[in-house]
Amino acid sequence: MTDHNIKECQKSLDFVLGWFAKPIFIDGDYPESMKNNLSSLLPDFTESEKKFINGTADFFALSFGPTLSFQLLDPGMKFRQSESPSLRQLLSWIDLEYNHPQIFIVENGWFVSGTTKRDDAKYMYYLKKFIMETLKAIRVDGVNVIGYTAWSLMDGFEWHRGYSIRRGLFYVDFLSQDKKLLPKSSALFYQKLIEKNGFPPIPENQPLEGTFPCDFAWGIVDNYIQVDTTLSQFTDPNVYLWDVHHSKRLIKVDGVVTKKRKAHCVDLAAIRPQVALLLEMHVTHFRFSLDWARILPLGNQSQVNHTVLHYYRCVVSELVRANITPVVALWQPSAPHHGLPRPLARQGAWENPHTALAFAEYARLCFKELGHRVKFWITLNEPYTRNMTFSAGHNLLRAHALAWRVYHDQFRPAQSGRISIALQADWIEPACPFSQKDREVAERVLEFDIGWLAEPIFGSGDYPRVMRDWLNQRNNFLLPYFTEDEKKLIQGSFDFLALSHYTTILVDWEKEDPIKYNDYLEVQEMTDITWLNSPGQVAVVPRGLRQVLNWLKFKYGDLPMYVIANGIDDDPRAEQDRLRAYYIQSYINEALKAYLLDGINLCGYFAYSFNDRTAPKFGLYRYAANQFEPKPSMKHYRKIIDNNGFPGPETLGRFCPEEFTLCTECSFFHTRKSLLAFIAFLFFAFIISLSLIFYYSKKGRKSYK
Repeated sequence: MTDHNIKECQKSLDFVLGWFAKPIFIDGDYPESMKNNLSSLLPDFTESEKKFINGTADFFALSFGPTLSFQLLDPGMKFRQSESPSLRQLLSWIDLEYNHPQIFIVENGWFVSGTTKRDDAKYMYYLKKFIMETLKAIRVDGVNVIGYTAWSLMDGFEWHRGYSIRRGLFYVDFLSQDKKLLPKSSALFYQKLIEKNGFPPIPENQPLEGTFPCDFAWGIVDNYIQVDTTLSQFTDPNVYLWDVHHSKRLIKVDGVVTKKRKAHCVDLAAIRPQVALLLEMHVTHFRFSLDWARILPLGNQSQVNHTVLHYYRCVVSELVRANITPVVALWQPSAPHHGLPRPLARQGAWENPHTALAFAEYARLCFKELGHRVKFWITLNEPYTRNMTFSAGHNLLRAHALAWRVYHDQFRPAQSGRISIALQADWIEPACPFSQKDREVAERVLEFDIGWLAEPIFGSGDYPRVMRDWLNQRNNFLLPYFTEDEKKLIQGSFDFLALSHYTTILVDWEKEDPIKYNDYLEVQEMTDITWLNSPGQVAVVPRGLRQVLNWLKFKYGDLPMYVIANGIDDDPRAEQDRLRAYYIQSYINEALKAYLLDGINLCGYFAYSFNDRTAPKFGLYRYAANQFEPKPSMKHYRKIIDNNGFPGPETLGRFCPEEFTLCTECSFFHTRKSLLAFIAFLFFAFIISLSLIFYYSKKGRKSYK
């Protein structure tokens, strides 16, 4: 937005629109930029011609789309400007530039590939965007738009592009004898839109008032907490003398040391400030992942890093002391080495069946060392199926089931915790809702993305039938088969269903963009260009969370579910981070609809992420100069937590009974047991002393008498 660029943009528009618009709508003469750039090439109007031309229009007729203007004229007239589908901006510019004329959009559309047939999702969403922007220009910007015309009725010969692109609402098979016209998805969409006269509010998109159950888990996620074993206390056992007369320094006394006191978790400087931030947020649960490679550098228990284990033990202890439930994940995919110890990564990572056995032993160690404080475990957190081989997925399932069985058989009786896997579950939606093929594609992608790992655990004990049938059709027989023992091991290895959800993706069976086309699944991924997007181009589609929760319930029954991670990136330069506040508000409201309206057994919601230090651009706390600063979105989330949802007039009187009625006082007494015991001892000694003094003084008086 420099002055130079603005002038160049104005010049570009002058050469396309202003050439004819300014003489007719303003003063009968050409734009100054054209006069200055074209000099003698541009004819001059006489004064009588100016008067004759000026005002010869009853409305401004606008054609807008991927134009041929620059290609037919000199491409240099673009003045380094690029074509953009921002119709609303252009309408506002015309309104301001030409004295608020009535504008009739007499031609508007985009194009798709000439190979596209009837499911023209790309064209349909461009059409939706153009009409939506027209409505915004009318309602928000006050532009006087009086009509809209879509281009074009049917596919045809597109000048120098010939039949290589299609721009019609009706499909024409140019190779057929009768050239029969068939309505495309865009035609059906346009028909419905005309019937509704725009975009009336949809009931399911309206916010819902209500609250979650009283024991609902409100959490925050920090995938990798910083393991910082720096001590906050003075722990030097040496004895020093202060040389007050000469050097003014402390001088160590050689050969003299004091007895070291026992180490305490409060000595670790990094933990208490983190817990204080969590208390400030009012969350009830905190999820983080352990670092397998740091705990067991060699991948087995021949070398255990007890310092790191002690740090994790202190973290969970301090969380429990603060009445915050630790939710601990044993493994999370990450760089380097896929989150595995280096020796295991070098030996094939999850392709090697031995890794599953090593994971079970690692899990056993964690349960033993941390399980008395941790009651909520995640075995594998968000395994990413998009780039996973079938053998790796098979071994991941075995690893999860082995760890679950270890806990269930050996530790659950004493520790009484819960344990499951956490799956990434973004919603997949057919790009063309009228297309049966797109619906089939969406279901196929859901099964490959979620069902691949979910069906063996929560369902039949085997891979999804859709998945195996599709691979068999393509003569791909690499998907392993489970033995009967493996089925028994894996099926039912869960206590709850945990899912991470971030966005919604549209899928189309038509191949439009080779870069985003998945040949393996024969699916084209795309997005609705009218959707709100984050700076990282992640679509914000709150209803997708409700959709995926219902899909999981339909597939696997009425299971207790946790949204274990949900969040969005935002521009770190934006002071108010309004996008994240809107995201949290909208997605939690959709979760409430799933709970209240759909009967989903939803037990908790975790926002992602805790801070920008470990998850840049995703944090609810900024991190700068070794300081954490709450963003406005954190306070917004805290308000939702305090209200346990979105109470309305009918729910204002419903209060949850306090689980810890005297929480502050209890915390005071709980954390100062030693001090209170000492005070009680002094009080008891004082009473005994008074009693003895009274007794002997009375006895002395009797003896005197």
